[in-house]
Amino acid sequence: MIIRALDVAISLVGSVLTAPLVAGLAIAIRLESPGPAIYRQIRVGKDGVPFSIYKLRTMLSGAEFTGAGLAIAEGDARITRVGKRLRRYSLDELPNLWNVLRGDMSIVGPRPTVEGQVRQYTPRQRGRLTVKPGITGWAQVNGRAALPWPERIELDLWYVEHRSLALDLSILARTVGMVRSGSGLYKGATGGWRPPNDVP
Repeated sequence: MIIRALDVAISLVGSVLTAPLVAGLAIAIRLESPGPAIYRQIRVGKDGVPFSIYKLRTMLSGAEFTGAGLAIAEGDARITRVGKRLRRYSLDELPNLWNVLRGDMSIVGPRPTVEGQVRQYTPRQRGRLTVKPGITGWAQVNGRAALPWPERIELDLWYVEHRSLALDLSILARTVGMVRSGSGLYKGATGGWRPPNDVP
């Protein structure tokens, strides 16, 4: 399959070229705060199969169990100084390339979410799981974390229904601009996922 071949080629070359950078950033993370430099979390992949996603740690170790949990707002005190820089340029996502190489993810696709969020999906929204999750995607280049969760899912469903190599290449091109601008990094007042009992 062409998309998988491109995934392997891009992730393999990307992993090799960024290895020195990832190593240097990992050292900076460890020097600033205790805990592992590589953060692992269980996410839900294609067809609902769970997998471990790899990222460079941008927050204090154990941050998901304190404060606002998985909700991350701009200025969150749990984000480290190094982590703030990593998030600004999406460098924390570089280890996602390992997930692509392993076959857990694709370069382009809906961002993988946690099991608690997937349990709240409607039958229609579960269509989001019919393709591999991606490092970047249609929702990512159309608002990212600043989007309200239902809108983000609808954009991902649109991608699933219209998926093509041409669309993937367009998303990759738009991702470059998104990373440069740093737009949509944080959920803001209306963006992001809210638990069912979370009243604004």
